[in-house]
Amino acid sequence: MTDTAPATPPAKPPAKSVLFVCNQNAVRSPMAEALAKRHSKRRLFVESAGLIAGALDPFTVAAMAEEKIDLSSHKALTIADVDLTAFDVVIALTAESHAHLERQALKNPESLELWAIPDPTDSEGNRNQIMDSYRLVRDHLEVRIADRFPF
Repeated sequence: MTDTAPATPPAKPPAKSVLFVCNQNAVRSPMAEALAKRHSKRRLFVESAGLIAGALDPFTVAAMAEEKIDLSSHKALTIADVDLTAFDVVIALTAESHAHLERQALKNPESLELWAIPDPTDSEGNRNQIMDSYRLVRDHLEVRIADRFPF
């Protein structure tokens, strides 16, 4: 009788491209795009898009500026503006974008991930309290990106 080790599935090749998708490409996905670009030192092709194009949120620009990232020239894209099949990984940052992307032609349906990131635009209070919500989202995204894409 021979001992055989259980077969382990082959490791996934490292991602070379990632698309972050939220509802309007105005808060969470531009943050994720910029953080992923910085984290990967551009060894990862990164874009972001929304279900619809929204106006860039000034609190997003301010929160990212604290990290020395300038988002002031970000132009919102929609998923109609990008080739979904060009990405190894597609990360939906909202339940709505995830549901929409499940019905799209992706390069690989298993490449779709859901990171349910709270919407900081729902926060209330004074400017400092609102900024804290944006900082929390930014910092949470940074940790998730570092965990998911080790470089």
